[in-house]
Amino acid sequence: MRRKSHLTDDLIALQRQLPRRQLLQWLGGAALLAGCGADMTGGQCVEIPEETEGPYPGDGSNGVNALALSGIVRNDLRTSFGSGSATAGGVPLTIELTLTNVTDGCSPLAGYAIYLWHCDREGRYSLYSQGVTNENYLRGVQETDSEGRVTFTTIFPGCYAGRWPHAHFEVFPSLASASSHSAKVATSQLALPQTECAAVYATTGYDDSVRNLAGVTLASDGIFRDGYSAQLASLTGNVTDGYVASLVFGITP
Repeated sequence: MRRKSHLTDDLIALQRQLPRRQLLQWLGGAALLAGCGADMTGGQCVEIPEETEGPYPGDGSNGVNALALSGIVRNDLRTSFGSGSATAGGVPLTIELTLTNVTDGCSPLAGYAIYLWHCDREGRYSLYSQGVTNENYLRGVQETDSEGRVTFTTIFPGCYAGRWPHAHFEVFPSLASASSHSAKVATSQLALPQTECAAVYATTGYDDSVRNLAGVTLASDGIFRDGYSAQLASLTGNVTDGYVASLVFGITP
């Protein structure tokens, strides 16, 4: 006679001890853990969707190339560098991105470079929008550490008409290669949660964002409406102390 597995014995014992609802909850948790594989930290073991860089990338694909400027490799994006001098105002925001390899069990990708940019509190993009064409704030590059992580200090972006609040980023295979759009290996966008957006936009300086946010949803946004689960950042913090936005995402190197 074939002997039952220890797992079968355990399930029989549990069935005798637990009410049906608790047993189903236990089984669901066990299945979830079994399916996580290498992704036991709660990060996303899926390839992030490829998205447009938009009309204001500053990577040389549409006009000016900020990636070629001395000073673009930095952590704090709030103040312009080089010939620029302005500082972007707004609720403090730290963006933490963790880059993983979806073809290797979500292992971290160290030594890559991530270029991040987004609009200011008024919905303007430095280098492009009227009034800030001579500024380059809210743009910067960082190299991923041994955990595949980069951290940017910035401000909570505003919401402009027709788009959900977001930030853009491009991934490069190395810091040395992050000098032109032609070397990038991935382009995507990060979405910010509605609850925190509403709280931030109730503060001084984000007046236009209140109206613009009311006119768009993640489901209607031209970028995120086809699915945003892999792009929606998790946020902690508050409007007084600032927020931390975290996103774990994968690419195929």
